[in-house]
Amino acid sequence: MEGLAMKAVRRLRAGLSGWGGVGAMAVLCALTLVFALVLPVKGTRGEGATATGGQGTARGTQARADKCATMKAPENQSLRPSSDASDKAIERIEKNDFITVGVDQNSYRWGYRDPNSTNDDAQLEGFDIDIAHRIAEEILGDRTKVRFKAIPTSRRIPALQEGEVDMVVRTMTISCERMKQVAFSQPYFETGQQILAPKSTTIEGYGKTLADKKICTAATSTALSTLQDGKDTGKLPDSTDISLTVPNQLDCLVRLQLGQVDAVVTDGALAASQAAQDPTVKLVGEPFTTEYYGVAMNKDATDLVRRVNQVLVDYLKDGWKTSYDTWLSGTLGNDSANSRPPSPQQYSD
Repeated sequence: MEGLAMKAVRRLRAGLSGWGGVGAMAVLCALTLVFALVLPVKGTRGEGATATGGQGTARGTQARADKCATMKAPENQSLRPSSDASDKAIERIEKNDFITVGVDQNSYRWGYRDPNSTNDDAQLEGFDIDIAHRIAEEILGDRTKVRFKAIPTSRRIPALQEGEVDMVVRTMTISCERMKQVAFSQPYFETGQQILAPKSTTIEGYGKTLADKKICTAATSTALSTLQDGKDTGKLPDSTDISLTVPNQLDCLVRLQLGQVDAVVTDGALAASQAAQDPTVKLVGEPFTTEYYGVAMNKDATDLVRRVNQVLVDYLKDGWKTSYDTWLSGTLGNDSANSRPPSPQQYSD
């Protein structure tokens, strides 16, 4: 199996020579993810950000209309924070003396291994990785007591339901549909769906210029749900092809680089990072939804949700901005106001 994978990598590297190192790295990362197991416990934090020239993500005016059965917005339905809560999930974490966290290892500035590192054992780093370290620090007293497990986009919910991980910190949008399957913390980041396309594209944004275009999205993503809704309601032309889905969002960038699709739809925060990596693509149009990232946990881990919410309440006061400046200011801009989530107006209890 490994030998076949290495041959595939070499073939794809050769085929991507025209795209330079960025294209090859994206393909390699996508293939590497298939074989990723539990990653080293110890992680690192960057010492500073370097501007990468990526485009900003201006806030659009059209917001998602997701409302749960109670008519509260999903980002306002988490459990009330508590630093005293303890349940079986927390007891297990304390007994193991580590937290297992599902993450991405290929999302630039979110959860990734620095491709420019001279260290053969480069550790995971990024905005989501900082949050995982902070949770470990608050629950176990040591930020390094984390076992990271790389999971593709389509495995985020099954990994929680099957007990592979204690939580998922992986640019995961809080939505009503997902809340039927897993529990979420309060939001820790605000973004919106946006289009990523070649700089030569004729696409102008979400709407009629997507006619006859082939779009790539990650399976089970909110981007796919939004596009499906758009087709059903007539906001997208009937000729827009949204049939191609992939297990991992980075695979869409590879398909775009190979010319197999006309555009990618994903969160603007992720798209900005990918545009910063590849100078041949750009963000097109404004964000056309409003999304909130949350830490996902098993539905039965109610007290763990409360503990994580307390961590986030404190983190938003004294750690969030530092992490944003370190990892995301180079791709999203120095003004973090559009990305900082509002404090929950209400909890579910």
